[in-house]
Amino acid sequence: MFAAVSFESEVKPIFVKHCVECHGPKKQKSDFRLDDREVALHGGESHAPNILPGKAAESPLLKFVTTTDRDTRMPPKGERLTAAEVDTLKRWISEGAIWPESASLKKTDPLDWWSLKPLAKPALPSGDAAHPIDRFILAKLQEKHLQPSATADARTILRRLNFDLTGLPPTPEEITAFEQEAAQDLPAAIGRTADRLLASPRYGERWGRHWLDVVHYGDTHGYDKDKLRPNAWPYRDYVIRSFNDDKPYARFVEEQLAGDTLYPATADGHIAQGFISAGPWDFIGHAELPETKLDGKIARALDRDDMVSNTTGAFLATTAQCARCHNHKFDPIRQEDYFRLQAVFAALDRADKTFDVDPDTAKRRAPLVAERTHLDGEIKALNEKIATADTRRVTLIGKIIDELKQGTAAVERPEYGYHSAIAKEQSSTKWVQVDLGVARELTEVILTGCHDTYNNIGAGFGFPARYKVELSDDAKFTQDVTAIADFTAADVPNPGVKPQRFPLGKLKGRYLRVTATKLGLRKDDYILALAELQAIDPEGRNVALGANVTSLDSIEAGPRWGRLNLTDGYFYGLKSERDDARIALLERERAEIRKGSNKVAPADNTRLAELTAARGKVAKELATLPAPQVAYVGTIHKGTGSFAGTGANGGKPRPIFVLKRGDVSQPDKEVGPGALPFTKELTSQFDLPSDAPEGARRVALAKWITDNRNPLTWRVIVNRVWHYHFGRGLSDTPNDFGRMGSLPTHPELLDWLAVDFRDGGQSLKKLHRLIVTSATYRQSSLGNPANEKIDTSNAFLWRMNRRKLEAEAVNDSVLSVAGKLDLTMGGPGFQDFVIDKPQHSPHYEYDQHDVEDPKSHRRSVYRFIVRSQPQPFLTVLDCADPSMSVASRNETVNALQALAMRNNRLTVAMAKHFAARVAKEASAPPAQIDLAFRLALGRPPSANEAEAMSGYMREHGLTNLCRLIFNLNEFNFVD
Repeated sequence: MFAAVSFESEVKPIFVKHCVECHGPKKQKSDFRLDDREVALHGGESHAPNILPGKAAESPLLKFVTTTDRDTRMPPKGERLTAAEVDTLKRWISEGAIWPESASLKKTDPLDWWSLKPLAKPALPSGDAAHPIDRFILAKLQEKHLQPSATADARTILRRLNFDLTGLPPTPEEITAFEQEAAQDLPAAIGRTADRLLASPRYGERWGRHWLDVVHYGDTHGYDKDKLRPNAWPYRDYVIRSFNDDKPYARFVEEQLAGDTLYPATADGHIAQGFISAGPWDFIGHAELPETKLDGKIARALDRDDMVSNTTGAFLATTAQCARCHNHKFDPIRQEDYFRLQAVFAALDRADKTFDVDPDTAKRRAPLVAERTHLDGEIKALNEKIATADTRRVTLIGKIIDELKQGTAAVERPEYGYHSAIAKEQSSTKWVQVDLGVARELTEVILTGCHDTYNNIGAGFGFPARYKVELSDDAKFTQDVTAIADFTAADVPNPGVKPQRFPLGKLKGRYLRVTATKLGLRKDDYILALAELQAIDPEGRNVALGANVTSLDSIEAGPRWGRLNLTDGYFYGLKSERDDARIALLERERAEIRKGSNKVAPADNTRLAELTAARGKVAKELATLPAPQVAYVGTIHKGTGSFAGTGANGGKPRPIFVLKRGDVSQPDKEVGPGALPFTKELTSQFDLPSDAPEGARRVALAKWITDNRNPLTWRVIVNRVWHYHFGRGLSDTPNDFGRMGSLPTHPELLDWLAVDFRDGGQSLKKLHRLIVTSATYRQSSLGNPANEKIDTSNAFLWRMNRRKLEAEAVNDSVLSVAGKLDLTMGGPGFQDFVIDKPQHSPHYEYDQHDVEDPKSHRRSVYRFIVRSQPQPFLTVLDCADPSMSVASRNETVNALQALAMRNNRLTVAMAKHFAARVAKEASAPPAQIDLAFRLALGRPPSANEAEAMSGYMREHGLTNLCRLIFNLNEFNFVD
């Protein structure tokens, strides 16, 4: 026997969630109401009963909610009833469909919902268990007439602990030691082991990966361009560091929303705003379309929508984004509330932010940067005044200076350069020559190759296989020729776009010539192509800039190809920050050229020299300061062109309007920043003055979320932690605590844990330890037929859930067992792909990556994550999609996974290393089989396994045996 179904607590929520919107007081589709007891049980004037007490199989209601027929299924749209909900209705009808006359389905207070009720710590249930978690679990098991499972064996518990807390398998030595400790005192052994694992840096890597799933972190923008984010990784490292440091949860939340304002003197205070920028970003919609265009407005509105949904989903398990076009259909969120949240982020964009951590450095840098900006403005104005006197060389210098100041030089135009006429024979000779105007003393000549996608050649397009570089005062190169470099005797490797430097000591000459005696392959013909030739004088100046160019022949197809492109100062090489030393050098060079011009007023030249000298002094002072840090975050962006940001207006937030039906072309009333009206104890209105700085909005939201009176924050994080330990949360919808989410199976336990966590220091490590030291956590995952009849899904935790390891845990375990796992922490992510067309729409070619590259043997959390082209092997293993918040990983079992584990290039390579490790440490086949099992599975093989593996090894070898072990369920699951 088990308890009868309660209409009030079990049936009524199902009707409210799925049915009364169409069959309630406002609508009565098919003349049927489920808010009226008489109509529901006895039928109306024109409708027979849908509920037949005691006859579940014959009740039309059950047929409607279980059928797959699109015309008759209920509800017709949206989420179907879960198997548990259907089972509840079936049992309720079979028991007589008891519907108390006092029960009502009329609309209730919107705040009358389990997750929105004020938090209070319930009393522990009575019982013999010493552990608080076990008290709650056992009380529920007793209520449901379920029996708890026996304790798992020591090895199983240690594997469970290791994978849960670090994501890595225990070593054979660790298992032996734990089994010995457990034999004396299992709870004490678990406590000591938990402390050791929680103190390990591997803990932060494991749990940081979970958080990165939730906030949909990626290292590329996504959308069609999907360009790289080279400075996104500091946020990933911040998350890992925060978990390892056991940062109080409120501080963790506040840093990610407003750390730059609340904690500006810390690196974490700035880097943590990578949370705001973690999601996808529409490059075209921002960088190529201004805010005044319709598509530009849409892109920015969607960008803020992502910030809102990321914030409310991660911290509050709330689907606020469902109120973008209309009031939320199920939860107390008005459309106006949603746009108030958008207003919180209205000044921000996703961009690289440069910042100083040290306050003294920041104070010293600020006036210097301001002075430099002022001087740049004066220099620019004066340059514009005398622009008519500029030669081509001065014009080019000015253009490069401007781009260096903007941090955009050298422009990514690698295909711009010199291109000879096409030759049919590779042995054809081609030459190109630069005239420096007068004989000049040179210390170095630099050649840079082209980058062109023609025929997928890419870097090094048209670079000669054999060539020489010569210097002379004779334009025909018939006399007094000095050889600078000669590679005509044998082929040289194509350098790609790496500059080829030829030091000269000190040579003097007017003409520089490059002669190719064996041309570069194009497709089925041959050419000579070069992006840039630089001639460096003793003062470090490129005296070839703007120089005249002649050649045997050329293709003049401007602006892409032309002789003069060889000396225009543009070549492949990304410049990510200002180069003040080079700016000062070019400014001085330009001033010197202008001194000799009779078109420029002497006073202008004098003033320009003074300004240039002053700027050089400022640059020298800036150079003495420590280099600032750079991170891709949500920040005030001061840009140019379409992606101007709000920086030019002092970070003033954009005006936010309620949009009719979410349409940016239909703005209604303007709204200010605010939160959600989820509790009467905590106001959702931000009383900020109109001139409050932008950061005050985010501070207000952060403080609202971390307020002790917020009913959601503490329940949500505790539920997330529980979810990752047991495979499902106490509420099985970790990102939705609203009416479309799942009711908690143990609401009192959830509230007890939430209050204990909130008021006990907000230590996640303490929460982990509390969970893993419970008898509930120690249970075996073996089934029990009697229990399964009552609770098929193990919702009430009468046993431990068997869980499939996540893709990253599998990948890291393969590397660990093979002895190849590199535990280096932090820094830019490793790229397990080769990039094609990186400057336009990158293609990420995973099949071209060398799986033996040790840089890619770090933990998977440090992998460079691409949104548009996910890693194929990890995707097959149910890796999270970085384009969306993933609160719970999919767990699938299919043939593709077995094939991938068997044949993927990484597992094949690591099987060889695994076999080599085993062969080195054990000589005889029986010992090798035993060691392989202990390393991979944490146990010796059984007699039957040893016999089967021995035969397999004799026939297929040790390496294939190791591949087989990688494919065992026991390797890929944790019990």
